[in-house]
Amino acid sequence: MQFEFAGTLAVPDGRYLARSDGEQQVLVIETVGAPPPPRRRRHRPKDSEATAEPAPLPLSRVTAVRAAEPFEEAAEADGWLKDALASEEAIDAAVAEGIALLNRAIHAHAVASADPLGAELRADRAATVRIGHGNGKEVASGRFSTAREVDVRAGASARRRQDEELRPQERVAAVLGGREQLDACEALILRARADLDGDRRREAALQLRVGLEAMLIELAGSLADPDHERDMAELEARRGEVGQAANAALQGDLSLDDERRVTELVEICERVLRRRRVLRG
Repeated sequence: MQFEFAGTLAVPDGRYLARSDGEQQVLVIETVGAPPPPRRRRHRPKDSEATAEPAPLPLSRVTAVRAAEPFEEAAEADGWLKDALASEEAIDAAVAEGIALLNRAIHAHAVASADPLGAELRADRAATVRIGHGNGKEVASGRFSTAREVDVRAGASARRRQDEELRPQERVAAVLGGREQLDACEALILRARADLDGDRRREAALQLRVGLEAMLIELAGSLADPDHERDMAELEARRGEVGQAANAALQGDLSLDDERRVTELVEICERVLRRRRVLRG
């Protein structure tokens, strides 16, 4: 998988070997058209024309390589590529695998550099997305023998429908204008979801414990809706499960049962938040 993003990434250019569950992958990051390195001393401010053209942006090219089981011959690789492009589901799976590897690197860099604002990326924010194959020398340089561009935005219809239903632009305007406040539980549950999607189960359990406690206080009685009341009652009844999973996370990896509970409860919290936003309009 290859992604091209406008601008530069926090993770420095290079080749990174990744291992997970016995699988080996290589992440290649290259900045094309990079600006010169910053000077040690800042330039003095200078006049700027109001009609000046925007400065050209560099391009970050990210290649996620499956390196565990090389193909024996080109025909086998062509067959894999054909299967990877055979359906929207297959394309989505390949894209998700590639972007997950990149986000692992971004998250690790954010923690290693103590950067609280290190933001992970979505595939549909890429300018270009490719699926292809090549020999070791090619893919190690972000190149391919054969590749196809794919349109990941076309497969993002579910996200677009959600955006339309929730009307986030209207809420951004309301928050900036001081007409509405964001609840703490909203940010905390979002972080728990990001940790789940990033396969950081321990962090998800810990985030969920705090997010759930905040939700039970902030959203109590916020809607006169039977489904809302039912979900809030279930969350209250299952607080102990969240605490158990969070305590287990402090000791090490979660059990499969704890992982399942955390996933279920995050989904219920998301449903509560989504319902409130939709019904409030």
